[in-house]
Parts: sequence; C-alpha cells; structure tokens
Amino acid sequence: MNPYGEFGDQIVHVEEIASRLATFAPIPARLDPHIFETLQAKGIEQLYAHQAQACEAALDGKDVMIVTGTNSGKTLCYALPTLHQCIQEPMARALYVFPTKALAQDQLKRMSDLLPEGIRAGTYDGDTAASQRGSIRKLAHIILSNPDMLHVGVLPNHENWVTFLKNLRYIVIDEMHTYRGVFGSHVANVLRRLLRLCEWHRNRPQIIACSATIANPLSAFRRLTSREPVLIDEDASPQGRRTFIFWNPPPLKDAERASANVTSAHIVSDLVERGFTSLAFCRARISTELVLVQARKDLGDKANLVESYRGGYTPKERRQIEKAVRTGKLKGLIATNAMELGVDIGDLDAVVMNGYPGSISSFWQQAGRAGRGSKDGLAIMVAHDDPLEQFLLREPSLLFDKPVESVTINNENPQILSRQLLCAAHERPLSPAELSNFGDSAIGIAEDMDRSGELSYRAGLFYYPAFSPPAPGVNIRGASGSEIVLMCEGEQLGTMERNRALQNAHTGAIYLHRGQSYFVRSLDLDQGIATVIPTDANYYTQPVTQATVEELSRLERSGPFSLVGLKVTDQVIAYRKKLHDGNRVFDIVDLDLPPQTFETLAIRLDLPELPFDDDDPSAAISSVHGLEHALIAVAPLLAGCDRNDLGSAWYGVSPDTLQPAVFVFDRVPGGVGLTERLFQMLDAWLASAVDLLTSCPCKEGCPACLMSSRCEAANEYLSKKGTIELLRSVTS
Repeated sequence: MNPYGEFGDQIVHVEEIASRLATFAPIPARLDPHIFETLQAKGIEQLYAHQAQACEAALDGKDVMIVTGTNSGKTLCYALPTLHQCIQEPMARALYVFPTKALAQDQLKRMSDLLPEGIRAGTYDGDTAASQRGSIRKLAHIILSNPDMLHVGVLPNHENWVTFLKNLRYIVIDEMHTYRGVFGSHVANVLRRLLRLCEWHRNRPQIIACSATIANPLSAFRRLTSREPVLIDEDASPQGRRTFIFWNPPPLKDAERASANVTSAHIVSDLVERGFTSLAFCRARISTELVLVQARKDLGDKANLVESYRGGYTPKERRQIEKAVRTGKLKGLIATNAMELGVDIGDLDAVVMNGYPGSISSFWQQAGRAGRGSKDGLAIMVAHDDPLEQFLLREPSLLFDKPVESVTINNENPQILSRQLLCAAHERPLSPAELSNFGDSAIGIAEDMDRSGELSYRAGLFYYPAFSPPAPGVNIRGASGSEIVLMCEGEQLGTMERNRALQNAHTGAIYLHRGQSYFVRSLDLDQGIATVIPTDANYYTQPVTQATVEELSRLERSGPFSLVGLKVTDQVIAYRKKLHDGNRVFDIVDLDLPPQTFETLAIRLDLPELPFDDDDPSAAISSVHGLEHALIAVAPLLAGCDRNDLGSAWYGVSPDTLQPAVFVFDRVPGGVGLTERLFQMLDAWLASAVDLLTSCPCKEGCPACLMSSRCEAANEYLSKKGTIELLRSVTS
C-alpha cells in the first residue's frame, strides 16, 4: 500500500519487505484439558512453532527468553504454561510485569478470553482502587503489574505478600527491550530484591521474558535476572508485506527544509481524508501537540477525527483516547513513544514517524504497529533537518541492514545500586553472602554506606537504620527531583518532572495540551507548581541548554582518547520562540534558572594546539566545534541508544591543558555503559563522522550534516572542511 506516488520529489527511498507464511506446530499434549477446550472455543487448533517451543521449555521447568516480532503471539507463549500451572496447582501464582500501566490493563483484556473457570487475574498498580487491592493480592492467580508498583508497593510491604511469594511459580517480563539504561539498571535490582524474598521463602519461580527487538537477548536476560535462559528466536508467525517510505520535507528558500512537524501533520490529515487509520509517532511532547494543531487545521470540520496521546495526561484522558481509537471514533492518533508498545488500539493501516525514533529498535517497534498478522502495513518516516536523520536518508542501509541495538544495563552503577541496597536492607537485613547476587561491587558499596551511616552493620548483617521505607524516594525511571503540577484557573492541567519543567514550564514558556496553547506565568519550584493561562499564541518555545564539564578522574587511554570520570553541570540559559508552521526562530529570551549537576562517565578527546590562520582567525575553533557536532551526531548509531542519552561539550582552550578538547558523555549519573561502548569502537566512530560529512553535497556545512538545532552557539563558528581534515588527522 503506497498512496503517495505523486510526491516523488519528497520520497527519497522506498523499501519493501516481503510477506511471510506461518509455520505451525501441535498444541503441547501436556497442557491441561481445560486449556485445550478454551483454545478450541477460540478457534485455535494449533500454535505457531515458536509458541509451542516456548510452552514446552516452560513446562520443562526452564527459564525462557522469547524474541519474535511485533504481533507474533507472544502472549500465548507465557499464558499457556502459567495457566496450566494455576489449574494443576490451585495455590500457584504468577506475576506478569509490564513496563507501563496501560499495557498491563490491555493485556488483562486480552487474557480474559483465555481464563478457565476458577482462574482469576487482576491488575495491581497505581490505578487500582485501594478497596480492591486486598482481594487481588489474596485471590488472584495471575497479577499484572509494573516495576514501579513492585518497587514501591509490593516489596516494601512483603509481609502482606507472604502467601503470594511462597507460591509464585512464574515471573513474566514482557517488552524486555524497554529495560535499558537507568530504568533497566534499577529494574535489574528490583528483580533481585524480589527473587531474594522468594528464596527466603524457599521458592524459586521460573522467569519468562519476551521482546520483539533486542540484539543481545541472552546477556540482557542475564543482566536483568542473573539467570541463564533457553532462547526461542525463530519467528513462525505470518507477516504481511511491509512498505517503508523515507520522506524528506521540501527545501525552502533559505536552504532549510520545511517543518517535519507540519509535513507529518499533512500526511496524517491526508491519510484520514483517504479513509486510512493511522498512528503518528513524535519524539517529544511538544511536537506531538504541534502536529495535532496542524492536522486539525488541515481537516477543518473533520478535526475531531484526530487526537494526541502522551505522558502528562490524566489516566481518565488516556483511557478515553484509547477507547476512541479502538472503537473507530478516531482515525488518526498523534503520540509519543507511550504508544510504541503493544497497547491494542485496533487495526492500523499506516504509521507515520515524525523523525527518526532515536534507535533502530524503536524504528522497528513503531513500524510494526501498522498491519497485523498477514495484513499489509505502511510506515512513513519523515526526516527532520537534522544531521543524523538526513544521514539516514542518504544511507538507509544503516537501518535495514544493521541489527537492532543491544540492551545496555549497568545494575552496578554505584548511584543506582546504593539506593537499591537501601531498599533491600529495609525489606530484610542483608548478609554479605547475599550481596554477591547484586554484583561484585555491592559489598564495597554496602561497607561505604555503613561508614556513612546509611546502613548499619551489626551481628553479621547490614541493617537499614530507619523505619520509613526508602523506596518511595527512589525513582526507578531515572527522573530526579519532585513532580511539577501545571495549574490553570485552579484546575490541574497536567504534570511534569522537575527537570523537564526547567526546560519546558519556565516562566514565559508555551505549554501545549491536546491542541490548546497555554502561557506559563510562573514556575514555583519550592511549591512544585507552574501556573498557566490559555493563549492564542502562534508560536512555541524551545529551551537552550548549556553544559559545562570538569574532569574528575582518568580511567583509560587510547591515543588522544581517554575514558574519564566527569562532573557535568547543565543549565537552561535561554529559550527560543519558533512559529508553529515552520522552523524559524524569531526571538531568543535569556533565563536565569538553577543548574543541575551530576557525575558520569565520558570520552575525552585531546587535540593538539591548532595553527593560527591570519586569513581566518576562527578556523581552528570552527574545526573543533564542528568535530563535536559530527561526533555527537553519529554516536547514537554506534552506542545503540537514543540521542538524548548522550551529551557533549567542547573547549577551544581546555582549562587544564590549555589545548582543544571534546567531551562526549552519558547523560545519566554514574553512566550506563554507552561511552564505554564508544570507547571500544573509536575508529568506526571517527569513520562514521567522516561519512556523515562527506556524503552530504554541501560545501560549507548545513543542517543535513553539521548544523544542530540544539547548538547553544546557534551554529556559529563551524567549518566543514576543517572538521573533515581534523577528523581524518585523529587516530585512536
């Protein structure tokens, strides 16, 4: 399906993936007869081969890792063995862990048709009414939850869960690829805390994990659970033809391109007019709102056929929107990656990606939402005027011929592990022998915490020396600081993390919510309130963030490159005003907001003092600045991460060496292994940066290769020629 043949000047690449037939296998004969009856009632006479293999492995008592595509029927892979166990052993329990509440609610609806008589299932999360929690905890055979509730609601109160923990037979971890970075590192420790309590009750539950997109399933499973699984990775499900269109907005007179937000909105509205149901993904909350505003403008009296969906909405709003799409009231939904996971919103004809999603894994996850089973699907990626995205248009093989990224988990990140050890010690005093399950560094961290008074070591155990549980103060999603509530005329409009509010809810910012613009009158960080009023402003705001760095230690060296410990200070120093219908900045306003400081790992590149050119005094600085832009642009492709996971800084004259230096760092306190991965592939990193620049036909550097919309210096002092020469002169 390709309804866009007439836009040949904007379509730069079309890729088609052929359809695939299913491979079937018999339903395992060992399953309880009630399950056979349930499956037959649903018209299921046989399973896909990978479903049967996963079921057999689980019935054999093994831990299982399933890696098959989107819509490949992974639910049956874990539902069948867990239901079998619950029927065979009435006291048996199972815990299904999903990364979001919405996905858990959705899976409960899907499972309702599978539940034999007498087997109960229920969700236990922040949206579960207090009056229902006790009965779900005591009576449900299968509990569907998320890591957050496990962390703050279940484990700190494990004395209320003794029967459940003693009889827990299966732990299911769905969408395992989402457990990466800070979140994944926390969840790895949360699972160790859970398994530790089960072991205390002389119980060892099996673990079944699933993912559609992960390059290192075995090592990621080990990192997350400390177990060794059986791997099932041959997808036997059917798949319709997949068509991918790479779309580049048309150039404007000033050499920039038309707004990708506007172009994405035009595509969505056109799909709606043609009768197709589509889902558009945006990388940020503000772009989600901008696309919605333009799409509704395009559709006129059909504007109610499109809606937006993102974090910050109330649970009631999200449920209403999900139902409206599922029932066909909406034909277009514009969302952040909150819709990337498999929440059922009905059949979709097309997916529009407003920009590269940030990782190859997310690219395939989002594209996989269009078309179910043998139904054909269309995915359109609209590129922004951004070096990385324009590079991918020139080199589409970087997406189609490369494997998805490996999941990076550092469960021994000192800042993460220390907080998790506090939680574990509160649940039950920690013995030195138990600490080995949390990693080789755990004993040293616990001893340091004993000396600082955070833990108390006595009688051979580490105790938590307070009564109140520490878990509520440990945010496993990685956000720091309190939550900011956005208030409009006395009513709560939404919420925002403190760090996000410093960038998007400061005084003077424009906040967009479901197509309506609001002007931020004030931000009170002490009270946790941002006050907003409706406005008809035709612009939005974009923060300008400055990073300053200070080296703390040097860990490893390879030529001019070093792996270093770094102190990073981030500060929002200004904001730009940009028109809704384009990329043009028409004003920049200075800000004075408090800085945010953290310690992390970084790669430092020390450069020799560059020669001074009388004809072009800024040539040396322009080369160093360009080098920073080029390295950070391609780094996410090699590190296997979202571009927001990395930061960078540069000095024409570094304070400690009085020579030029460039830094690329993990934007996570303590680091999660991204810069270490880059450090292991320095030559490939440099070569990719050269390819980024040389593959672009421009002479001086442009938004497609060297310029960045995030540049705090507004892309001044950039030399494409000098950057290429400097890159080629650097060797690891």
